[in-house]
Amino acid sequence: MTLVTTKEMLLKAQKEHYAVGAFNVENMEMVQAVVAAAQEMQSPVILQTTPSTVKYADLDYFYANAKVAAQKATVPVAIHLDHGSSFELAMQAYRAGYTSIMIDGSHESFQENIRVTKAVADACRPSGIPVEAELGKVGGKEDDLEGGDGNPYTDPQEAAEFVDASGVDSLAVAIGTAHGVYKGIPRLDVERLSEIRKAVSIPLVLHGTSGVPDETVRECIRRGICKVNYATDLRIAFSEGVKEVLEEKPETIDPKKYNAVGREKVKQYVIGKIRVCGSDGKA
Repeated sequence: MTLVTTKEMLLKAQKEHYAVGAFNVENMEMVQAVVAAAQEMQSPVILQTTPSTVKYADLDYFYANAKVAAQKATVPVAIHLDHGSSFELAMQAYRAGYTSIMIDGSHESFQENIRVTKAVADACRPSGIPVEAELGKVGGKEDDLEGGDGNPYTDPQEAAEFVDASGVDSLAVAIGTAHGVYKGIPRLDVERLSEIRKAVSIPLVLHGTSGVPDETVRECIRRGICKVNYATDLRIAFSEGVKEVLEEKPETIDPKKYNAVGREKVKQYVIGKIRVCGSDGKA
């Protein structure tokens, strides 16, 4: 089927109390792995690329990969710009054909975050392309952006004001997760999440989920999260597959040999996270 937007995908998840997995992809094999997992599990799925990923190739390459994968699948597949770092990049993704856009103004002031988010939402709305924003600062490092200092948590009342003023379609919230590899077991402020859910009606997104215990993710979904992002663990899974082949057979020179093992490891990881999200059978 053709690529779809995340609009109806997330609204359905919100209504039926599950989440859609959003998986960051770095190459063709990871795109294939994620969509193959979704197909096997009969789950909707979101492919994501960050600014540094699209800088490595470009938006058109990743859009083309996603488009072909979606056409070969019978489950809903969306292609999403993750952590769009500027209005200009958001518009480039929009023009390239991305079916979901994130503009991340969380490193700016509250009012500036509203301004840039509203600008992107207003530009995308006529074509029905949904926009995700972030309020609060998810810890760690995402792409080339540091999590920042000060109070990183999303304030529920600010969230309500932000959503009303910006016209955004979904909101990534900061409740204690972090991008990258955790040094310990993360402790999330799930009560804050419940308060945010009461304050806003749009779909809520959890970033920095690689390494968060599955039961904690499930609890967040029960409290209103309906899109769950995974990135770091996919990179780890793919790299482990490549390393296994090269350690066993260091003379291997055919990239297809080790990329295929990396692809399978990513597929199995994604299957597991689809189960955690509860989206299996929801396509």
